[in-house]
Amino acid sequence: MNDTVPGLVRRAAQEFGDALAYSMDGRTLTFAELHDLVRLTAAAYHQQGLQPGGRVVLWAPNSIDWVVAGLAVTYAGGTLVPANSRYTAHEVADIVDRTHATLVVIADGFLGRTQIADLRELSPAAPILDLADLAGLRAGTRAADLAAVEAAAYAVTPDDIADILFTSGTSGRPKGVLSAHRQSVAAAEAWSAVGEVTSADRYLVISPFFHSYGYKVGVLVGLVHGCALFPMATFDAEAALELIEAERITMVPGAPAIFLGLLESPAFPGTDTSSLRFANTGAANVPVTLVERLQRELSFDLVITAFGMTECVVATMCRRGDSDETVATTCGRAIDGMETAIADPETGEHLPAGREGELLLRGSQVMLGYLDDAAATAEAIDGDGWLHTGDVGVLDDNGYLRITDRLKDMYICGGFNVYPAEVEQALARLDGVVDVAVIGVPDARLGEVGKAFVVRREGGPDAEAVVAYARERLANFKVPREVVFVDALPRNLGGKVLKTELRSTS
Repeated sequence: MNDTVPGLVRRAAQEFGDALAYSMDGRTLTFAELHDLVRLTAAAYHQQGLQPGGRVVLWAPNSIDWVVAGLAVTYAGGTLVPANSRYTAHEVADIVDRTHATLVVIADGFLGRTQIADLRELSPAAPILDLADLAGLRAGTRAADLAAVEAAAYAVTPDDIADILFTSGTSGRPKGVLSAHRQSVAAAEAWSAVGEVTSADRYLVISPFFHSYGYKVGVLVGLVHGCALFPMATFDAEAALELIEAERITMVPGAPAIFLGLLESPAFPGTDTSSLRFANTGAANVPVTLVERLQRELSFDLVITAFGMTECVVATMCRRGDSDETVATTCGRAIDGMETAIADPETGEHLPAGREGELLLRGSQVMLGYLDDAAATAEAIDGDGWLHTGDVGVLDDNGYLRITDRLKDMYICGGFNVYPAEVEQALARLDGVVDVAVIGVPDARLGEVGKAFVVRREGGPDAEAVVAYARERLANFKVPREVVFVDALPRNLGGKVLKTELRSTS
């Protein structure tokens, strides 16, 4: 079936065959070759004990091997659990434990780290495979393993769970978001329909594959339309510009910081960007001037902003013909199959156009729920099927959404959501820290960065020690960039930290 991920892999091989599917670091792969490698890798997983329904954690940066390893999980009937490549072993060990992972596939050595050794120290029993060893395992697969995974691939249904993507929550612990195959495929189809994607497109994928925008609006889009993908493991403006010119790239989604990086690069004035046609941005407010520069200086014909979240990957998008101001100041209107509403956060009453309140989403893209957390699922999705996003927004008379604030304390650093509660819980374990609160503050390059307000005991850690402790336990985008020591945190009568007061001093 084409509404399952294995179905997309098979159909892409049949329909696009010898067309280029991937190109990265001098290596290329056609859609037919991709299918063959996915089948063999799935057979290797089966030989290692993966059965339909089993979960596989994939901890690696963007690469062709990531794509093969990830797609092979669902081809074997399993559930893909991507882990942020910048997570620490502490964070990944928690995911491995909570998903009861059958296998953990790791790209060892990314950013000079020792991921396998670090995880083995924390989770000695974890069934770890080095991503680099998969080629050897593929060579040892048997006909029986191939037959088993082909049967498993055909047995996958649209309602089976395809993936579990972890997103932090206000409780401070990441929550696993469950998505069915039909939802992951639909996200790719909806996004690419608005972006007018075809097999002629050449797609520079800067968004990480562990993120919904890299996987569902990246990898799966390529399978749906047969367009060639050019992934980057880490963003480098000069390298990206070189790829755009050399490979005649047509599509570049990314956070505003990505496009500003391209425009401000010393290499930009001498780069031919005339092949570019479609830019998709979001995750932060977009200046009108940036939209104009994308069209005028980077040659994009279609610039679209959108709103989505891990719990609902694609909710709203702008459309061709929307004004530059509309694209810059709104997140567009609901895509097909989705509804939006604004509700009074206290009473739950739905509000008319122009009134500010909590954004609610309902429709095909809303997650199935949170992994092993019925209470959090019920809190997020009400009895009428509305997902309570925690974002404050306004809908205009035409249904266009403008995000104005956040009910939650979440801020966005370089395109990634950061939930202060998780950072606060980590820092609270540092010896000498009495109390801590974290907020997001504006940053010209990353949009927002963390600022930690710390109450410490006499002789407690200095700012460098606080940051170093955070770096050991949290992904780098979660690490506060600034530490301020205070005698006490401002709190209301109920004991809640008054973060509005902290923001007013920043």
